[in-house]
Amino acid sequence: MSTDELRFKEIEHKYIVDDQFDVPRFRQLVNALGPTRSGVIRVRDRYFLTEGGSARRFLMRHRYDAELHHLTIKALEADTEVRVEVNLDLGQHAGNQDAQVDAFMDRLGVLWSGTLHKDLEVWYFADCEVVYYEASTSSRAVRCVEFEATRKESMATALTTIERFERATGFAGASRSRLSLPQILFPDLAERLTPRQST
Repeated sequence: MSTDELRFKEIEHKYIVDDQFDVPRFRQLVNALGPTRSGVIRVRDRYFLTEGGSARRFLMRHRYDAELHHLTIKALEADTEVRVEVNLDLGQHAGNQDAQVDAFMDRLGVLWSGTLHKDLEVWYFADCEVVYYEASTSSRAVRCVEFEATRKESMATALTTIERFERATGFAGASRSRLSLPQILFPDLAERLTPRQST
């Protein structure tokens, strides 16, 4: 795939870690790689499964936090390593637009919705974002590490970038999650998303 073909593709590996995960050591390893910047932020994500999303296997996400205000389509694939992600920037200047997003989504036929919060630490590199976060709903929580390729000249180079950061932080060879975060945290959503039947 060319750079243009990868423009609306998210390429990442996600790892679920337990309560014993050594976060200070992980921070030390990532900082040793020389990020261009890093940050800590609390994020609220509202997810919607619409009639069209159920049929065509995608979720809509509304994110409004101190840095971003996006409405996003995220494909639901059998493996989250590579999936379509298209962001519309709603702009911070307009403030929170929950009511407008709710009215917009309602016209699309919402079958399910859920809200999660993430407390995350992110390290930015020229070709990758490394994130550690704790995500929670009112009833469930999970801790994850993600490596997302941000320079995508080709699929091979993007995956090589991710593998380089995995090796440097001790994740090479570890078992990664193939589910999206909403599928992990919302069992009622997972039940609605029956796997695609092969033809």
